[in-house]
Amino acid sequence: MKKVYHLSTCDTSQGIIKENKLDKKGFDLQDIKTEKITAAQLDEMKKMAGSYEALFSRRALKYKSLGMKDMNLTEKDYRKYILEEYTFLKRPVIIIDDKIFIGSEKKNLEALKNVL
Repeated sequence: MKKVYHLSTCDTSQGIIKENKLDKKGFDLQDIKTEKITAAQLDEMKKMAGSYEALFSRRALKYKSLGMKDMNLTEKDYRKYILEEYTFLKRPVIIIDDKIFIGSEKKNLEALKNVL
């Protein structure tokens, strides 16, 4: 499987897709704003990532506005928030067979390039 969960309005996600030519390499691109993540998709990502927390974005504007940094969030909470609001998914999430790459950190993008 070759899949990318991204936001078409996110310049960072779009830059990563273009730079790595993922749109031309047979990847299934899912814009999570127009095509919501299903519970099954999120659960599959969690299996690969090890936790829902690893998939959760603390950069989301709603994270601060809802005062979440002062909350004691559980795995169940992370799952619920990601399913309710697409902005809570750390983006992009790129899946290549049994490997998952989450977010835009430099070391993550280097690992992606090594696999591509």
